[in-house]
Amino acid sequence: MRLLKIVPDNTNLPFVSLRKWAFALTMALSLASVGLVWAKGLNFGVDFVGGLMIEEKFTTAPNVDQLRQTIDRLGVGDAQLQPFGDGKTMTIRLPVVESADEGATNAVVRKVEAAVGQAFPGATFSRYSTVSGKVSDELIRNGILAVVLAVLGIGLFAVVRFEWQFGVSTVVAIVHDLLMTLGFFALTQFEFDLNIVAAVLTIIGYSINDKIVIDDRIRENMRRYRKMDMAGIVDLSVNETLPRTVMTSLTILLALFALLFLGGHVLRGFTAAMILGIFVGTYSSIYVSSSLLITLGLRANPDAPDKPERGTSGAERVGPKG
Repeated sequence: MRLLKIVPDNTNLPFVSLRKWAFALTMALSLASVGLVWAKGLNFGVDFVGGLMIEEKFTTAPNVDQLRQTIDRLGVGDAQLQPFGDGKTMTIRLPVVESADEGATNAVVRKVEAAVGQAFPGATFSRYSTVSGKVSDELIRNGILAVVLAVLGIGLFAVVRFEWQFGVSTVVAIVHDLLMTLGFFALTQFEFDLNIVAAVLTIIGYSINDKIVIDDRIRENMRRYRKMDMAGIVDLSVNETLPRTVMTSLTILLALFALLFLGGHVLRGFTAAMILGIFVGTYSSIYVSSSLLITLGLRANPDAPDKPERGTSGAERVGPKG
């Protein structure tokens, strides 16, 4: 039985020849992401802004203005409403309950539940969560710290494991992936909460996993083909690892798309972030970080003798045959 090969063994795509276009596209998308975050902002969840979040399910999509008026009459503060999916599920976000007593929070929830149930027959209460302002500030600091430490730690590992050019290109690629993710959430206004921070860290892990494989092959080929120019080495290395990259991405995407359509709206933001991360992480590993090594001046050492491939004679091999 023949094995399924999505990428042929003799694939020789000229990735490096497109690096200037890729750099221009990367810069444009990064600036667009920053602009979106600046102009529209992120839809922070209760985890980061504090307050009370109540989730209600309706038999039909409710009238948002009528729902807002119903809650405003209760005197529990300004409500922020956000529909999910087909509009039948609505999150009601309220300010932090002043009293530290859990009973006061439960009283507000019951009041809202009763009023909404009366105004919209058939509406059912799903869940609620509450976070104080102090805790939300701490979560923001810890979330930012986790992402920054992850990026710096990965960059330092790349410097120690390879050379400084690999560390710089790794950090640039990860920052690109982060900006794309933030821009996506600013554009779609999906709720940005701790689940999304977990998704961001997972995206970083996936991106670096793919990049380390390519970087390791580049370093190996730099030792093997010392007289080949860096553009040829990068192209060769990316093409050699391309089957693994494509197969890994496709299998992960199959699981993520199933989760996106069947996992419900609670996981929709997390899953969407992961799907985006697979695409931008693969793109940045191939077109951003690998090609950036050439711009940063990484070169093979032509003075040392070439390392013969396994299974070949001791004759020196300058490069792959065309």
